[in-house]
Amino acid sequence: MLLHSNIIGEGKPFVILHGFLGMSDNWKTLGSQFSEQGFQVHLVDQRNHGRSFHDDAFNYEMLAEDLKHYCDENKLSEIVLLGHSMGGKTAMLFASLYPEIVSKLLIADISPRFYPVHHDAILEGLSALDFEVIKSRAEADKILSSYVSDFGIRQFLLKNLYWVEKGKLGLRINLEVLKNKVGEIGESLPSYTRFEKDTLFLRGDRSEYIGVDDEAIIKNHFSKSKIVTISNAGHWLHAENPKDFFEAVINFVNS
Repeated sequence: MLLHSNIIGEGKPFVILHGFLGMSDNWKTLGSQFSEQGFQVHLVDQRNHGRSFHDDAFNYEMLAEDLKHYCDENKLSEIVLLGHSMGGKTAMLFASLYPEIVSKLLIADISPRFYPVHHDAILEGLSALDFEVIKSRAEADKILSSYVSDFGIRQFLLKNLYWVEKGKLGLRINLEVLKNKVGEIGESLPSYTRFEKDTLFLRGDRSEYIGVDDEAIIKNHFSKSKIVTISNAGHWLHAENPKDFFEAVINFVNS
């Protein structure tokens, strides 16, 4: 089965992978800006997210294979590949398995290491949404606010709401599978994986996902990597400081 995507513009292929519980739509504004720089931007929904297919199987090996199938079907080569968080882990594994397809790699706010599960409250909140009762986004937000206090994170999560039919809301994500497989999200990159081409890691200055200890781990897997810190940004650095994020990405891709 083929991943759903939104393709913007013409030029060199530039593939973007969203993070856990996200979707390609999160990247629409930046995707349009990248396309104006001469890229054909592929905003991809990973399995069990957005408008892509739902499946009980879920791990990084499968996410990387999904992307390989997508690139084959769309005859993409020499791609610029950007992944955020979970999408960053997919991108790292994909690049190390298929280096011939990737010309440059960009990873947003995630390291190759293991991360313990930390999405419990979010998944609990999403599970508490009863769409037999909830009839509006505002009602969903009210219930979610008992579990997730951060307004910005709730807005991000509520992007998954859609009208299944007239008068009935639902979630685009495959919540049951993602709850059962949440441990897969934190898995480390296999120790043997290497990617020897230009790689940029971007981290938010307020985020703890890439710390000083991660620098050696990153270099071990990605010998030609550098790390750039985006100011005034946390884990969702592309949404929190899109201007500096855009500039850092374009400077790297065009260098």
